[in-house]
Amino acid sequence: MAQQTFSPLSNTEVSAFCSQMAMILRSGIFAMEGISIMLEDTHVPEEHALLTQIDETFQKTGLLHEALRKTGAFPEYMLQMIRIGEETGKLDDVLTALSVYYDREASISQTIKNALTYPLIMVFMMIVVILVLVTKVMPIFDQIFRQLGNEMTGFSRAALNLGTAINRYSAVLIIIAILLAAAALYFGKSKKGRRQFRALAIHIPFIRSFMEKLTACRFASGMSLTLSSGMSPEECLMLTSDLVDEESFTGKLHLCQKAIENGQELSEAFAESGVFTGLYARMASIGDRTGTLDEAMRNIADRYQEEIDLRFTSIIAALEPTLVIILSLIVGMILLSVMLPLMGIMSSL
Repeated sequence: MAQQTFSPLSNTEVSAFCSQMAMILRSGIFAMEGISIMLEDTHVPEEHALLTQIDETFQKTGLLHEALRKTGAFPEYMLQMIRIGEETGKLDDVLTALSVYYDREASISQTIKNALTYPLIMVFMMIVVILVLVTKVMPIFDQIFRQLGNEMTGFSRAALNLGTAINRYSAVLIIIAILLAAAALYFGKSKKGRRQFRALAIHIPFIRSFMEKLTACRFASGMSLTLSSGMSPEECLMLTSDLVDEESFTGKLHLCQKAIENGQELSEAFAESGVFTGLYARMASIGDRTGTLDEAMRNIADRYQEEIDLRFTSIIAALEPTLVIILSLIVGMILLSVMLPLMGIMSSL
């Protein structure tokens, strides 16, 4: 069978794969036999093709990480960790930790999507309602005013002029909307676009604070994973650094690595370089002294995840009534700007 490249799996799918493989290995079944079992159980054509290629490559090379790499469907960090698990004989532990790690990554991604979906829907509805008012409703009121021998003034005239301009340049506005949608897809779907968006967004204080917490959460989760595999702290730090693509945090990690090279303890290097501060630095220090640094890193990742979830929850809770109030005020101002003068004219007749 010819080798083919598959689309990258989602974090949820990667987590499920790791969880199934870990369960198989803990039950005493070899990894190669486990792939065959998974292949027999699947009835989805895409999964069957993927597992078939993994099974064939695995039987040729005898290396799970190489078989997975050939598909192009699995993230590089996972492949590196599986290679370490195969070399250290702790593949089941590594796969279990990977399952938890990618489940957390899926949770972070879902949190972001949930936080953005509702506000975007509300903003879209606001734009649609306002467009209908200024392009369809206001011209009707203008005709009524003219029939009564009057003209719109003030805010109602401005809204009418806005509607007229939108109708006149509707083709241009549609093109702009298409370009904006294309830009959103580019920044949201492509790796290069996401990097460019992060480079722009990092200058906004609120977004910078959130991205720092998100990066620290992923770093702590990765450190927990690598430490639990039996690697030295230096090796863990070097490998986990590959997960970080945020420039300021990468700079802190470089300082941390230099401090460790100079003989400093890992927890002290974390605190002095600013990788972890306050409570998190203290947790890392206690974990380092008690020999439970992997557990401390997992707790730090959990706390960062809770902070991220709480922040998004509070943002959503504040945005919902705010957007409703803004929409109500705009619609109310537009309608009152024509209804009050109209009622005055009608009462004088």
